[in-house]
Amino acid sequence: MLIPYDFLGKVFVVIAIIVITGILLALLLGAYSYKKHKILFPNFILFMLYLFYGPAKLICRVFFINDIIVDEILVEVRNAVMIDKFKKTKDKRVIFLPQCMRHPNCKARCDPIKGYECKMCGLCDINKIHEAASEHNFEVYVIPGGSFVKKIIKTQRPKSCIGVACYPELTESMQGASPFMVVQGVTLIQDGCFDTKVNVDDVIRKMEECDV
Repeated sequence: MLIPYDFLGKVFVVIAIIVITGILLALLLGAYSYKKHKILFPNFILFMLYLFYGPAKLICRVFFINDIIVDEILVEVRNAVMIDKFKKTKDKRVIFLPQCMRHPNCKARCDPIKGYECKMCGLCDINKIHEAASEHNFEVYVIPGGSFVKKIIKTQRPKSCIGVACYPELTESMQGASPFMVVQGVTLIQDGCFDTKVNVDDVIRKMEECDV
């Protein structure tokens, strides 16, 4: 039996064109939604950009666009999609902070389940977030990595969370956590793997949205 390579090649080209067109459309809709704060076809955007995350970033680079926009779109669209449910969740609310926000002289010990236990020494912004969280009924977890999020979800069963991280990390973690709870993301203003920073006021405003 002869394999119809000619036909298969044409089918592949058609599929590739459809996929690329879909990615471009999702990027355009996402960019418009992100800039105008008016979300259009959010489920389509999330589906296409998560499914074709790598190709979407490649397309951005081909057109000399900073590929971080893919992550920005995914985080902001996810925030918009879940904000109403987030506001309505009144208990079992948590905040996940990356351990890289800790001060270089941090003396906190790392619990094998809950992550770093803040000593409230005031050397970094984690202390300020802890203080605000106690006022707004949020529990704070300072985590060394994604495996700790899974442990906390399994043992504590939170209903909603605010995640703080760089855009690529938020993209991945929000996608992973969203089937289990309502998620919101706040990005770091100074990223890297050491002495990172977040706008504390942005985190507090996110908490305050639940008080409305």
